[in-house]
Amino acid sequence: MFNPLMHKWRALAVCCSLAASGAALAKEKIDFMFPAPVDGKLTMEMTRVIKAFNDSQQDVEVRGIFTGSYDTTKIKAESAQKAGQPPALVIMSANFTTDLALKDEILPMDELFKYGNRKAGDFLMNDFWPAMHKNAQVMGVTYAIPFHNSTPILYYNKTMFDQAGIKQPPQTWAEMLADAKKLTDASKGQWGIMLPSTNDDYGGWIFSSLVRANGGNYFNENYPGEVYYDSPTTIGALRFWQNMVYRDKVMPSGVLNSKQISAAFFSGKLGMAMLSTGALGFMRENSKDFDMEVAMMPAKEQRAVPIGGASLVSFKGISDAQKKAAYQFLTYLVSPQVNGAWSRFTGYFSPLKASYDTPEMKEYLQKDPRAQIALDQLKYAHPWYSTYETVAVRQAMENQLAAVVNDQKVTPEAAAKSAQQTADSLMKPYVEKTALADVK
Repeated sequence: MFNPLMHKWRALAVCCSLAASGAALAKEKIDFMFPAPVDGKLTMEMTRVIKAFNDSQQDVEVRGIFTGSYDTTKIKAESAQKAGQPPALVIMSANFTTDLALKDEILPMDELFKYGNRKAGDFLMNDFWPAMHKNAQVMGVTYAIPFHNSTPILYYNKTMFDQAGIKQPPQTWAEMLADAKKLTDASKGQWGIMLPSTNDDYGGWIFSSLVRANGGNYFNENYPGEVYYDSPTTIGALRFWQNMVYRDKVMPSGVLNSKQISAAFFSGKLGMAMLSTGALGFMRENSKDFDMEVAMMPAKEQRAVPIGGASLVSFKGISDAQKKAAYQFLTYLVSPQVNGAWSRFTGYFSPLKASYDTPEMKEYLQKDPRAQIALDQLKYAHPWYSTYETVAVRQAMENQLAAVVNDQKVTPEAAAKSAQQTADSLMKPYVEKTALADVK
């Protein structure tokens, strides 16, 4: 028998169900690219962060895409944009911001921050450590928001130091070389020091730190069409690196990658290593059989380190709804709680000052003072090299660094000259369009 009241309640239930279904479908979906392989601890942790965000609200659904290295991430993001599917957010190597902005591929951050009724530049300048500002802006416009950052630091095996009678970590290049000689024992396959020299950015990053420590500039911080590869301070740093291999014999010849270096370190066959603060969690976890410590990078003419790590950028071509969603997820990622927890998990330092005001971060630094070294080095930090065609210009020097460590007959002068010529050729279109352009 037809029951009008029952029919009314069923209709209402159906309507409510459809409304709920519609609300679920109304979630704005955005792609988020993250520079990590598809497996590994960083990927698992970021997957957890994304899920926590998706579960915390009903407006946005983030899809994580794990893209491998920084260089590969740049290629994949650009390819997605060209295919008409630009990612709403990408954790991009901080020194790619300039090149991406010059090529008009990424959005000024104010395109996202308007949905929070505030200015991205104000957020950057007021809330983040000053050392991060320059790599996030291009010609005064904020194109990136820092996510996690690093500097090179000196990791050392304190147990080996004690056995060699070395009382403290080296403060200068001369002390570092003297210590490396004491720590090297060819009969045991034991090396004093190792530096990464790969052309995936690690080699150029560490080398730029040596150039600055030698008193020089690696690139023009104010104009993205100039590098100083063929300068005395660069040549001097290149010679120091080559001498450690062939003259002083405290480091093996050939190109060394970070995996080789960390493996040698964990096996107790390496006294010192120059690696990223971002590796602190990994180094801490795997240095079980000896006392591992960290120190500031040694100085020569001055103490100096480049900023490293990654920033959040948004690619052009996304919809207004995606911009709003991207802003919501971005502000979640750089909240003191989430960013601070990521710092503690990885070893990267948080670029957000407020992260260090949280009880969790204060307790963390008290328990492991090694994490404080990265912050202490910020007073000596300078921007990461960023130019027009950053990757190719960077590799122009990295390829010559590889030549120098592979063959002692390759002189630092010849290597630097070749790197400069290649870099100048790569940057020529931008230079001619800007610095060499006639004013009419």
